Amino acid sequence: MGKYSFRILFILLITNLLCVNIKAQEPLRLTLDQALEIALSESNTIKIADMTVTKSGYAKKGSYAALYPNINVNGSYQRTLLKQVMVMDMGGQPMEIKVGRDNSISASASAALPLVNAPLWESLKLSAMDVELAVEQARSSKVSLIAQVKQAFYGVLLAKESLEVMTQVYDNAQQNYEKILQRYNVGKASEVEKLRAQVNVMNAEPNVSSMENAVLLANWQLKAVMGLDLATEVEALGDLDDYTNQLLTPYVSEDDLSSNSSLLQLDIQDRMLESNLRMQKKQYLPTLSASINYNYSAMGDDELRWFPSSTAALTMSVPVFDGFQKHYNIQQSKINRDMLAMQREDAERNIRIAIRNYNDKIALCVKNYTAANATVEIAQKSYEISQKMYEVGKTTLVELNDAQLALQQAQLNQAQAIYDFMVAKASLNELVGKEE
Repeated sequence: MGKYSFRILFILLITNLLCVNIKAQEPLRLTLDQALEIALSESNTIKIADMTVTKSGYAKKGSYAALYPNINVNGSYQRTLLKQVMVMDMGGQPMEIKVGRDNSISASASAALPLVNAPLWESLKLSAMDVELAVEQARSSKVSLIAQVKQAFYGVLLAKESLEVMTQVYDNAQQNYEKILQRYNVGKASEVEKLRAQVNVMNAEPNVSSMENAVLLANWQLKAVMGLDLATEVEALGDLDDYTNQLLTPYVSEDDLSSNSSLLQLDIQDRMLESNLRMQKKQYLPTLSASINYNYSAMGDDELRWFPSSTAALTMSVPVFDGFQKHYNIQQSKINRDMLAMQREDAERNIRIAIRNYNDKIALCVKNYTAANATVEIAQKSYEISQKMYEVGKTTLVELNDAQLALQQAQLNQAQAIYDFMVAKASLNELVGKEE
């Protein structure tokens, strides 16, 4: 009885392990929103951007340290190995006197604080702008990642749709071959028709294999941009027809540049150059700082005697002449601002052109989809009629194949039009800086 119980427990254990393994191999089924959520939490691009913002925040806090007192504590011990000898004339006779003590100990504490320092205060504003620039760069990375994930997701849907079309073509070719083979066996079809039908099946099979590989590559691309392990099984849910309602989305205006990350970063850089220019001009102003020092020292051979001392000071530094270095630095900063203004002007012009190009591409995709949608309906009817006419012997196999090829091309064109529209829209949203 114990032996059978052990076998039953062993079988149950193996069954549970197999069930766990099967569950572990189940693909991760994702909608587009879920794919975006995973990418924004797992992608190294977002993690690096967040770390850059954190690093800039620490740099900003570090720059404020200059406003606090700079306190230092020092201590030293000195042992005299060979004392200095002084020779003095005493009544016409030279006398040698050793100077110094065997031991010398000192401890001191000092503190310094800037009271008036205009360039320092302006540099603190620059540190704050560094953080602002890092935040905008992080947002740019997020917008770019969203566009990449969307395009990769649409690529998977296009590959799946193309695979379905190729599989349907293969199934139709297989069914036609079986029907022709039956007619050939009873002498109602020629050998040429049978061979043509067989060739159609053989031609359709590699297309199915090719599209299966395309689906695999598209899934790898999606996993890569999401930051997932390539060994993870992923299945993109939905199909391209789910996005046909977005074909009516209004186009983006060429003046909608308020969220464009490139222009926003250039604007922040311009403000940083302006602040840097003010900081350089303020270097002509005097600075004032305060300091205090306390020292406790002792000297002696066998017995040490301690003596305290302390000082406090106000130090004013007035720049008088530096070989025109400040003047030249200011001129360089002015030229840098002028150059940046020209770069922004060119960038804005190119962005407006890109928006117009994407709008034109979106309009073309809508026209292509409308035409392809109508063509699919006609091609589907044509194929069904050709199939029935072939069954009653009123048309040839060549005409049936032409009808099937036309239907296949129309279905692929329809899917391609939706894909091109969604990719163009994702790129346009990235260009104008929309986080959607």
